[in-house]
Amino acid sequence: MPVIRPPRLRPGDLIGVVSPSSPVAHFVPRRLKRGLAELERLGFRVRLGRHATEKRGHTAGTIADRVADLHEMFADPEVKGIITTIGGHSSHQLLDELDFDLIAANPKVFMGYSDITALHLGIHARTGLVTFLGPAVLPQFGEAGGLMPYVRQAFQRAVCTASPTGDLEPSPVVVAETLKWDVEDDRPRRTTANPGPRALRRGLARGRIVAGNLGTMLLLAGTPYWPDLRGAILCVEDDETETPASVDRYFTQLRQMGVYDLIAGLVVGRFPPSVGFSAEDSLEEILLTATRGYTFPIGIDFDFGHWDPIFVLPNGVQAELAVGETARLAILEPAVV
Repeated sequence: MPVIRPPRLRPGDLIGVVSPSSPVAHFVPRRLKRGLAELERLGFRVRLGRHATEKRGHTAGTIADRVADLHEMFADPEVKGIITTIGGHSSHQLLDELDFDLIAANPKVFMGYSDITALHLGIHARTGLVTFLGPAVLPQFGEAGGLMPYVRQAFQRAVCTASPTGDLEPSPVVVAETLKWDVEDDRPRRTTANPGPRALRRGLARGRIVAGNLGTMLLLAGTPYWPDLRGAILCVEDDETETPASVDRYFTQLRQMGVYDLIAGLVVGRFPPSVGFSAEDSLEEILLTATRGYTFPIGIDFDFGHWDPIFVLPNGVQAELAVGETARLAILEPAVV
């Protein structure tokens, strides 16, 4: 399917904010207000989806509510970009109800991460639209003091400039603490030095970016929304609730599905420390075991995932992974027009 690049975002553009999954925005109104204000500070106008702060059990409204917000944002010609409030567990519920013809006819920037992976990959698979694994309103835009400088630069380079991002340079720092939202988050979180990405298996690969949360991506296995991975650079991450055992299971499932027969390279994001990798249960050993017999390059600990700061990965755009003494990822094409 031909790739569709959305128009770039410009100062004064209207950004729609939606909650396709979790109802967290319902519980943290101060953090939400701060995230919306940060978008305005960056020069955009903001429209909150009608159901973005609703709560219905573990979701932000019914499937119909959440689909309606997405459809309204895509259908409205005044809305130039759509950013999600946060992830969750349920965005894949919407895929069977989405009007993909509507989305394809109204291409625009669509951004979020974590559980939003299901929408990224489903929309890209069915329309060819480039979607953006990147900052969300509550976790990143809503940070005390606004976006971290690294995240702000990554956001602007990815969706506001119609030129290739080039090398995704590592952040100089990583966040070192968690502050409870709307209770303790009145200051920027403390940071420590970032060791940067690491080489696991050497090599050079070029291919289309396919990026997302690994557990969410695997929910799409066997469905019409599973991505085309032929020749792709697969970029995956996961969150603080995982363990070495669950991560091992995911990467083994990819092997048994034949994914490693298809991809050109593997890029793994930074896992939160709470996942608990150790010398005897390391990410390196898990990956080398799961990919035994293959030769594609592997780089790990890149700046995306559930540990700030993060860069932006555009699904469907050509990239280059170079793994030698260190690991480098470069975006070779514009993601927007």
